[in-house]
Amino acid sequence: MFEDTYKTIAGTSEGIFRDKGSKFIAYAYPLTREEELKEILQHLKKEHPKARHHCYAWRLSPDRSVYRVNDDGEPSGTAGRPILNTLLSKDVTNVLVIVVRYFGGTLLGVPGLINAYKQATEEAILANHIIEKTINDVYALSFEYSQLNDVMKVIKEENLSPENQIFDLNCSMEISIRKLELNKILGKLENIEGLKLVFKQTR
Repeated sequence: MFEDTYKTIAGTSEGIFRDKGSKFIAYAYPLTREEELKEILQHLKKEHPKARHHCYAWRLSPDRSVYRVNDDGEPSGTAGRPILNTLLSKDVTNVLVIVVRYFGGTLLGVPGLINAYKQATEEAILANHIIEKTINDVYALSFEYSQLNDVMKVIKEENLSPENQIFDLNCSMEISIRKLELNKILGKLENIEGLKLVFKQTR
């Protein structure tokens, strides 16, 4: 059976873990594009200018295949990877977690660091709500104004929410269709004479 849902977080949250004077503050964010990372990271660096490290991991795409980790100066594999592993164990995607570390003067060693980054991340995820979303394909539709009633009839029947609508002599819009319902809905739309359908993205 094809899976057409994935789990992600509902909003932003934070969690704190302390060990031997070091403080690890984890911030969890919903993420839709890698480009969002830069702005979030800059904001946190301004908010925590005295922090020693800003380590992170993120996962993107409904099939959970796109990810990155960053240790930001911590020993390799002790920060970004434990953050990512926590996201994997919670089975969430489209999520970014940044852990800000204030050094407390005592070295924690590799096992101590791995545990601290893992625990801080877990606290942030626990403070959030895990929600389920459907995997949808987005299509661009273009058609003549005379076809508008036929198009809107399908949209109403299938309870779709059109975006970026332009109604003129030539009309266009984008619709997001759940993967499991793709064949049925595309079949209905393809029956409308003169309608053009273009696949845009999966989200």
